Amino acid sequence: MRSDPLTDILSFLLASQGDQVALGPWRWVVMLLFAALVLGGLFVAAFEWAADPAQRTGRDLGICAARIVVGLMWLQNLFWKLPVSTSNGLHYWTEQETKDAAFAIHGQLLEALALPYPNFLLLNVAVLAIEFGFAASLILGLGVRVMGTLGILFVGQLWLGLYRNPQEWPWSYVFLMLLMGLFALLGAGRSLGLDATLRRTHPPDMTNGSLGTLVRMAT
Repeated sequence: MRSDPLTDILSFLLASQGDQVALGPWRWVVMLLFAALVLGGLFVAAFEWAADPAQRTGRDLGICAARIVVGLMWLQNLFWKLPVSTSNGLHYWTEQETKDAAFAIHGQLLEALALPYPNFLLLNVAVLAIEFGFAASLILGLGVRVMGTLGILFVGQLWLGLYRNPQEWPWSYVFLMLLMGLFALLGAGRSLGLDATLRRTHPPDMTNGSLGTLVRMAT
């Protein structure tokens, strides 16, 4: 149950929210990973600010702040998908998708392929890995164009899967798709992120071969 932003943020940082407490001692491992990513993202931003005067703009600072905040959202949402089991929040919402999808065939496919045991456990692990990838990419500014594009598809599935659920507001998924798409279009990792570092070390006129091409496409 939410109370107010300050109390909720403090509760999350103290790992005292329900989804966190349910993990037992493992919640501290996840919080340590959370802290490492945040500090890493801030370190990268500070490094790029010092290394490249061209990034010392309000635009770059704003884009950097936006992608880190959205990355934190992805990271925080990992908790209710843990532990990996058929009794966690992810299983509940996947069940809702089987009933509330915009198109019946979508729900039928999820019911036939995603929910049966042990398929769901594999899905659970895959979702955790993908969402952690979104979080790490956005917080560190690494491979943002690729992960932003993947994010559109990932969130699009949720948009259609929960379209008719009375507890959901479909526009929230549309807005998240737009954010992920904008991060990809803008190459948001080039604003005080690791993508900016890679771009400097793999400039088009100095790098030949597939690695350089891959780096420029991903960043």
